[in-house]
Amino acid sequence: MSRPQEPHRPFFSFGNPFRILSPKSSQLSPRLHSQLNAFEETLLERLRKLTPKDKDDVLSLSWMKLAMESLSEGHNDVKNLITELELPVSDWDEKWIDVYLDISVKLLDLCIVFSSELTRINQGNLLLQCLLHNLESNSPDQFTRARSSLDSWRRHINSKNPRVETCKPILDSLVESLNLPKVKNSAKGKVLMHAMYGVKVETVYICSVFTAAFCGSAKNLVELTIPDSLLWAQAFTNLETNVNSEIRNIFSQGEFTVLKELDAVNACLEKLYPMLQDELGPVEVESFKSTVSDLRRMTENLTQGLDLLTKEVDGFFKLVLTGRDALLCNLRAPGTPPDTMLGRNVEGQALRLLCEESPIFNLGGSYILIMTT
Repeated sequence: MSRPQEPHRPFFSFGNPFRILSPKSSQLSPRLHSQLNAFEETLLERLRKLTPKDKDDVLSLSWMKLAMESLSEGHNDVKNLITELELPVSDWDEKWIDVYLDISVKLLDLCIVFSSELTRINQGNLLLQCLLHNLESNSPDQFTRARSSLDSWRRHINSKNPRVETCKPILDSLVESLNLPKVKNSAKGKVLMHAMYGVKVETVYICSVFTAAFCGSAKNLVELTIPDSLLWAQAFTNLETNVNSEIRNIFSQGEFTVLKELDAVNACLEKLYPMLQDELGPVEVESFKSTVSDLRRMTENLTQGLDLLTKEVDGFFKLVLTGRDALLCNLRAPGTPPDTMLGRNVEGQALRLLCEESPIFNLGGSYILIMTT
């Protein structure tokens, strides 16, 4: 893990990959040029759609859901491009395969951590439901029980998930992987690598935003310098600048959390807590009822947002996993023993994921086992 004092190192540590990857128009047929251009225009529109129109959208659960949807769309677009290029895996260079398998394992690791943290936050909603039940009861000790539930929720939300600390080294490794291998004698390969680069840039950046949110530190944000010649470069720069700036601003203000819906719940509890200390007068009763009503609404928004985001993270996990499975199945020649396959070391890492204790497997364990055996 890099030290906070160090400036962000450039990811072109072995030279600019676009000196190698940028497909010159004279080297591509009109059909290939059109396919690449269409892919990049779609990426451009996705990045524009992700750029928040309002600063309050940054790190709202709805924006994070949109970001995860965008990643899934990008990875699906790569899969479709491979089909359009008529570029079977048997024609892939071994370096492309090794890079893809290594990157996909890291994305699976990140998805497991994100799912784990979303589940931890969602578990706090049980305490909020208990709190609301106590607040709306007529029990003589309702305030005492409510204070206990509120304190338990705060302790739970403020607790740390040790898994999120594993994200930073994974992100560092993904940034380094943006130096893609040289493509020789394959115009289709150049188009594919160029397209994959764009999706990887978006993926690495969005994963860094999620990591910063869950770790509670802007130090986990990455800043990627993209060549201006790319069609989608300005859109990505605008997204990165706007989101990073707002996240750093939120952290600098010492907010309870950078997750907007969670912070809204906490703000409501801050208003409610003093009312639980003394007996309420006639005026305070109306304010109390209004605040409890606001808390119920905020809790419902938080629960719904967490559920929808968790589904998107799970969906992206399955998409990456099935992509790996399809690639590995195509690499298996009849009679080829598993230990002689390309990427066998990384495949072993995928099998290790099945042993990870994660809520992402609660409903889909049998599906994943089928896909990887």
